[in-house]
Amino acid sequence: MEPKPADTLIDEMIKRRLDEILPQEIEKALAKRREQTPGSMTIIATKGTLDWAYPPFILASTAAALGWNVSVFFTFYGLQLLRKDISHLKVSPLGNPGMPMKMPFGPEWFRAVNWNIPNAIQAVVPGFESMATVLMKQTIRNKGVATVEELRAMAIDAGVNLIGCQMTVDLFGFTREDFIPEVKEYVGAASFLPMARDADVSLFI
Repeated sequence: MEPKPADTLIDEMIKRRLDEILPQEIEKALAKRREQTPGSMTIIATKGTLDWAYPPFILASTAAALGWNVSVFFTFYGLQLLRKDISHLKVSPLGNPGMPMKMPFGPEWFRAVNWNIPNAIQAVVPGFESMATVLMKQTIRNKGVATVEELRAMAIDAGVNLIGCQMTVDLFGFTREDFIPEVKEYVGAASFLPMARDADVSLFI
């Protein structure tokens, strides 16, 4: 068997070396591009109570502050969070064993007590939900936590894209005049799902 010419051997060595180097360089280039490209996140907001209003706006405004592209799709009861007036939002401890009933007033020992009130009592006491809402709002003020209105404004200022579910708007008999003007899009699931598919992070709340 005749030895291969020197030129052929050199060509083969170069090819092998390129096969080793190219994948590494391509991976480095892709990693650099990922670092330079801002992240993206989509959130589906389905709850319309005072306590459940916080997670989507906190996560959305935080991600936007980090430079991410953020879109929040408000559907079913989540549409309540886009109303012009959201002072009506309430919180109900009924059927929510994870919610502690702590008092926002009184001495420290009194505030530390978990008031485990049975559902049977909560269901029959008139105005219990309104009382729980007042106590929650007082706790929020005492702790210096931003209100839902403030968090929503922060999300808007940060460039979060607020999207209303058109199907739900029609279902509940809303008009677009019921919602804040910052809601630029009203679409269905078929339009939103491609956004969620392409996002780096997608959350259902």
